[in-house]
Amino acid sequence: MGYLTICHISRIYIFHYGILTTDFSGPLMIVTQKITTLAFQVHDGLGRRTEDLSAEQHRLALKVKPSFLEYSSYLLNFMSVIAGPCNNFKDYVAFIEGRHIHMKLLEVNWKQKDFHSLPDPSPTGAVIHKLYVTLGSLLLFLTLTKSFPVTCLVDDWFVHEANFLARLCYLYVVMQASKPKYYFAWTLADAVNNAAGFGFSGVDKNGNFCWDLLSNLNIWKIETATSFKMYLENWNIQTSTWLKCVCYERVPWYPTVLTFILSALWHGVYPGYYFTFLTGVPVTLAARAVRNNYRRYFLSSKALKAVYDVATWAATQLAVSYTAAPFVMLAVEPTISLYKSMYFYLHIVSLLIILYLPIKPQTHIQRQPQTLNSVNKKKMD
Repeated sequence: MGYLTICHISRIYIFHYGILTTDFSGPLMIVTQKITTLAFQVHDGLGRRTEDLSAEQHRLALKVKPSFLEYSSYLLNFMSVIAGPCNNFKDYVAFIEGRHIHMKLLEVNWKQKDFHSLPDPSPTGAVIHKLYVTLGSLLLFLTLTKSFPVTCLVDDWFVHEANFLARLCYLYVVMQASKPKYYFAWTLADAVNNAAGFGFSGVDKNGNFCWDLLSNLNIWKIETATSFKMYLENWNIQTSTWLKCVCYERVPWYPTVLTFILSALWHGVYPGYYFTFLTGVPVTLAARAVRNNYRRYFLSSKALKAVYDVATWAATQLAVSYTAAPFVMLAVEPTISLYKSMYFYLHIVSLLIILYLPIKPQTHIQRQPQTLNSVNKKKMD
């Protein structure tokens, strides 16, 4: 992480401040994820007791250190060295050894579903579908993104003339227009891995083969998210999984705050990243408090539930637009200008909610809610 941060700093001095460029730091960010993921999985396998591991940590723990060839192949394979996504070492080795698909089928007890032999699912359909998504994302980028650039948020009309409601709507449109480039890159990276035969995740409840083991986003769930948590869980999924693996489940205190800080450090040193992730902390806590205190009142009927879903969808989309705007603006000056024009409304509302609404306490012991030891203890009880 220290070396990655030094590289991020050098990028600002080599390139122009406030302009996002594609360079060596992108692949280095992916390599950093893989190195730290593998390190913790080796640590779980060789340095910790089995009963202290969560079920997921136990599944991914490595009892034998990888060879130099395995290590280099995992970090630098052509499928993910440019744009990722990060994946688990066990899954990668199973893919290289030709066991990947059969291993996933056995995990869902394929033979117990009245099938006597393991099939050989083809990724062709999944690859074609994802290529269509990348094409659509590219077209949106060339039209929508060009029509509503993020620089619109610092125009005189937006800052000085538009009313507050117009600013809310325009901010939402501009932030929607900034998404296609991410949809394009992540979906294409996923399709590349699938085309090589990697990324099979098993069988869904309808018996269809799934190729989303390495998917970095779920566009439908992102656009229909009714909570900040749901949005984050479906955006940059593999990075969220990495943050959970190396930070959230392991730190003894303030897991949400420290996870957001680690995410900011990993992304780089542009001030906009820190505005986004530090804003995300109170927004996440406030959203959790509102959900814990009020959601149960809207579950008594379908009509009330529909009203709740629509209201939380609108609130979530506006909150994400406000929070993520500095991430794409990068620099301090346009970020402060934007937030001043919006009266820092979400910061103020979030802080008021945190101060006046009780947040249900969550037990946090090493962020391992269900270890193998606890599971066995429950069975004995």
